[in-house]
Parts: sequence; C-alpha cells; structure tokens
Amino acid sequence: MRTALISDIHSNLSALETVLADIDSRGVDRILSLGDIVGYGPDPKECVDLVAKRCEWSLMGNHDFGVLYEPTNFNASAEAAAYWTRRQLEPPKAEDGEAGADYDVAEAVRRWNFLGQLRVRVVFGPFLCVHGSPRRPINEYIFPEDPLNSTKKIKDIFARIKPSRVCLVGHTHVPGVFTDDPDFLPAAEMTDGIYKFSAQDSVIVNPGSVGQPRDLDPRASYAILETGENFEPQSVQFIRLEYDIERTVEKIKAIDDLNDWLGERLLQGR
Repeated sequence: MRTALISDIHSNLSALETVLADIDSRGVDRILSLGDIVGYGPDPKECVDLVAKRCEWSLMGNHDFGVLYEPTNFNASAEAAAYWTRRQLEPPKAEDGEAGADYDVAEAVRRWNFLGQLRVRVVFGPFLCVHGSPRRPINEYIFPEDPLNSTKKIKDIFARIKPSRVCLVGHTHVPGVFTDDPDFLPAAEMTDGIYKFSAQDSVIVNPGSVGQPRDLDPRASYAILETGENFEPQSVQFIRLEYDIERTVEKIKAIDDLNDWLGERLLQGR
C-alpha cells in the first residue's frame, strides 16, 4: 500500500493544492494528515474542506487545538492568527444575531465539527501516529538535535512507541527519520529522499510541513509510505515541491490580523 503522509498545512492553500496534485500523479492509495491543518495562513476554510474530502483521517495538531479551545504558549503572531482563524471557522452564536446573507451556517458547523472530532492518536499495524510525540501527542516537539542534546528524552519517547515499531509525527516542520541509536537522519541527505526500513527498525518519521517548512528549504514537503502485508513498513520517500509562495504571502499581507512576518518567513523556509 502507498500512503501519502501530509502534515502542518497551516492554512496554506497554494501549498496544499500543489501537494495534492502531486499525490494524485503518483498512484497513492490513501492520504493521512498528521495535524495542524490551520493556523498562521490565510485559507483555513479551504484547507479544512480539502483535508476533510481527501484524507482518510487527520490528527489534532496544537494549532487546530488552539483554534478550537485556547492558543496557549503561542507567540503573539501565532496567537493573533489563531483568534483570526477561529473567527473564520466558528459558527455564529445565537446572541450574535443573524449571519450575513452570504454566510453558510451549515458549512461552518460542518467544518467546526470536523475539527472538533480530530483524533489525538491513531494506531494501525506497527504504526503509532501523533502530531507531537508519544509523551504529549499534541504539543511536544521532537527536534533534530534531541538525539545529541536530550538523550534521556529520546530514550523515553522510544520506550513509549512500543509495542508499535514506527511512530509518525509532525509538529517540527523538519522532514527526516529518528532512529533509536539515537540519531536523526535528515531527508535531504537520503539517496533519492528514500529511507528503507529494516526488519527490526524502531524509528520516528516526520514528513515535514506542507505549508510552512522550517529546514531553510521553502518548498512544500510530504512523504509517501510504502507498506506490505499487515502494513509492514518497507520504505518512506520524502518529496519536496515548488509552489506559488508569493500567492500565499500576498494573501497574508492583505489580512490585517495576520502579521506580514508569517508570510515573509515562508520565503526563507523557517
């Protein structure tokens, strides 16, 4: 089975459309989203609609959670973006009076309910799927430097992956594979962007970010997971795609409640 892994779209419609078009050209069997559909970017409604339509399921990311509930531990720009995103998605309350004539209340309710039903973790075959980490599924980052600087943290995280062998995560926006050596293998350093699982691999795979890469490569990132019988892991290929970044940057600049910096950093992949 060929499974496309997407994560951290962050309301970047231009990037998401480019990734989905590429997925469609590669004979993929299904698409899974590892969270953070919304946040930062200018097109939350459209991105929620596409994920709901195209993905078998999506996880709850910290920005999805922040929009639904409270954006805790967010910087000022991320917090403002979360509140703006909430206003775009939240169905009107009775005390707010009538919605505008062009406002589709049923669609708003559908999107809000979809976000509210996102799962925190999913297990299939030998795979454990969370947005952040097995210890704190929504909020904990597993950074590329952790195998060197935070060995106790990495050891504890790998202990929590069992009885699964492979953990799929997002959150850091950096594509690559963590091994229990411990080590981090950046996707950019893999031959053809491909990692091949061994029979006893215990690893953590991050497909990178569709809508806001942070590895100094501004191209959209996603991965295709190859599995055999009973979802036995075979390989994962990391894919980078050029997309119309300027389209997203200009949309962000046109929205007063979104900091221009949120668009400018897309150009730098950070």
